[in-house]
Amino acid sequence: MADENKINLTNKGRIVCSLIRNLLRLLGLIPRPWSVSAGNCLGRLWYGFDRRHREIALKNLAIAFGNEKKPRELETLAKSVFRNLSQIIFEMGWSLRLDKEELQKFFSFRGMEHLRIAHLRKKGILLLTGHMGNWELMSVAAALSDYPVNVLYRPLDHEGMNLFFYRFRTRFGVKMVAHVRSMRKILQILKKGESIAILMDQNVDWYEGVFVDLFGERACTNIGPALIALGTGSPVLPVFLLRDGLKFVIEFGEEIPAVRTGDKRKDIEETTQRYNQVLETYIRRFPEQWFWIHQRWKTRPYQPWPRDGAPCRKDNDDGN
Repeated sequence: MADENKINLTNKGRIVCSLIRNLLRLLGLIPRPWSVSAGNCLGRLWYGFDRRHREIALKNLAIAFGNEKKPRELETLAKSVFRNLSQIIFEMGWSLRLDKEELQKFFSFRGMEHLRIAHLRKKGILLLTGHMGNWELMSVAAALSDYPVNVLYRPLDHEGMNLFFYRFRTRFGVKMVAHVRSMRKILQILKKGESIAILMDQNVDWYEGVFVDLFGERACTNIGPALIALGTGSPVLPVFLLRDGLKFVIEFGEEIPAVRTGDKRKDIEETTQRYNQVLETYIRRFPEQWFWIHQRWKTRPYQPWPRDGAPCRKDNDDGN
């Protein structure tokens, strides 16, 4: 399990971490209604000046909603996406100034019965989540749930930022698990009856994923959750942290059953497809709150894979 003592640090990294924290705490001094206005203003500027991410968002939105919305509607939705993303830094700063008890009144839970029922199975729980709402506050929500929660994460290359986010996410007791060589640790967590949250809404390389539909387009999707669920029998629940005005809702969905036909490749593919279907349902409900500036459909197949056993390729561009 990730441990701050195991993070390689230099004095420069610690200084950068401290600067980031202090800057966010200053932003946290802004009253919440004012910070929302500031976030909206920043989002409009970001949309106007960041051509690269603006074009990625518009392209992704066209893939998802091109047959349902007019170009002007897609542009309006893209602008709201940038405004919502800009709220994250202000909300992080705000949260740093409050303790666990003070934060509790700003968070509510929906679908907790699904979590309680899953825990009764005593096989651990896989929590499937994504970059919805303010996902950086998910660690706060996890701490408020009164259940032991672990989060799988990808360490950042910049040591100062990596240390800041590690401390930010673990400050209320949530445990972080670095994704590199993590399978054994994940299995240990599930064996103890604990839960582990996995972000699975981003593009992966061909050797990490399987091509299944997302908004009618083949998307290379992480097969790890399906492999673990099929191998352990652990229940899989979707969970997302959603904005609701100046507050937040943590919503747990119903268990997503794995497909078991005896054909391992087919089971992995169809189980992963079920996960994407649930993710798409949430995105359709709250489209302005998803991370559309990520190139979700970047890895492309030569033809559908693995059903036809064909390889896939990655487009030749340097986007995320």
